Amino acid sequence: MASSAFGYQPSSPTTWRGDSKVKEGAPREMVQSPELTTESDASAAAEQSISHAFPGMIGASEALRHVLAHVKTVASTDATVLLEGETGTGKELISQAIHTLSRRSARNFVKFNCAAIPAGLLESELFGHERGAFTGAITRRIGRFELADKGTLFLDEVGDFPLELQAKLLRVLQEQEFERLGSTQTQRVNVRFIAATNRNLAQMVSGKEFRDDLYFRLNVFPIVIPPLRERREDIPLLVEFFVQEFSQRMNRQVDTILASTMEQLTEHSWPGNIRELQNFIERAVILSTGSTLNAPLEDLKSPVDTQTAATTLKQAESGHILKILRETRGVVGGPRGAAARLGLKRTTLLGKMKKLGLSRPGYEVAI
Repeated sequence: MASSAFGYQPSSPTTWRGDSKVKEGAPREMVQSPELTTESDASAAAEQSISHAFPGMIGASEALRHVLAHVKTVASTDATVLLEGETGTGKELISQAIHTLSRRSARNFVKFNCAAIPAGLLESELFGHERGAFTGAITRRIGRFELADKGTLFLDEVGDFPLELQAKLLRVLQEQEFERLGSTQTQRVNVRFIAATNRNLAQMVSGKEFRDDLYFRLNVFPIVIPPLRERREDIPLLVEFFVQEFSQRMNRQVDTILASTMEQLTEHSWPGNIRELQNFIERAVILSTGSTLNAPLEDLKSPVDTQTAATTLKQAESGHILKILRETRGVVGGPRGAAARLGLKRTTLLGKMKKLGLSRPGYEVAI
């Protein structure tokens, strides 16, 4: 699957149709007032300007424009950039834009997903290795840092970088030097770093899952990519583009979207963000046998359904306490009891159990 956002050059705009009030179920052309037409034209002009300045970007929302303003500001420098945002928000596309607008644009842009490589191979992939460095190393291998020399290295999912290798990554970030596996010769590089994560690195630092010095070195210029639910005005532009893209790819003639369909697509929260929307529109185009988009709207879960399905805090707390009690065989007090495991006083835990209904008759615990 291609990236979660694409360049958008409107050629044959998709028609939006509304439900007819004359005959139930019969579609008709939507009629826009001059005010709406003017607003639509302004929005289209803004979207076109973004597409021209940032190839691959789709949208005209204030949230997106704020992000791109930061991109323009930092691109001309060699500062390390940390892209933060949920999965599917287009962090890789933003990193590509930073490289394209930088002085290194003629050099390599090397992408590396830290979560996609097994921990045992990660060091070799990044730093390279000499022949005979380990079993199976039959030739010298150049790592990603050397490939990105004088260019840009994009480290995606950096929150999944193993703790035992973070010190070596920090050294490269600070000193721009390292050794290949099996070598004592220091390699020097000139690399611009862009890192991305969908995890809360500050919280990971507090939990000792991520080095604080590495976090501070990565967090030179943070850019937060907004989720799609915070830029809903961009959804119609994305929907129209994806419909055209997949229609051309599948040799279909889908050029009409019902206004009611577009309204539901715009109101949906899209927890998977642009990638989820892209996949949904691809499925919709496949299901469309005529010129009107046949979107399987029944597959979209409403925010109410999501909240109902979510575990409540009380349920989560009760479940965790019961799990610890099972592991301690019902022992609450003492150095190996549940209270000590949970970091609570014995009386505090007993109070919580009573409040949560875990001290009801028939539930026996050893005090």
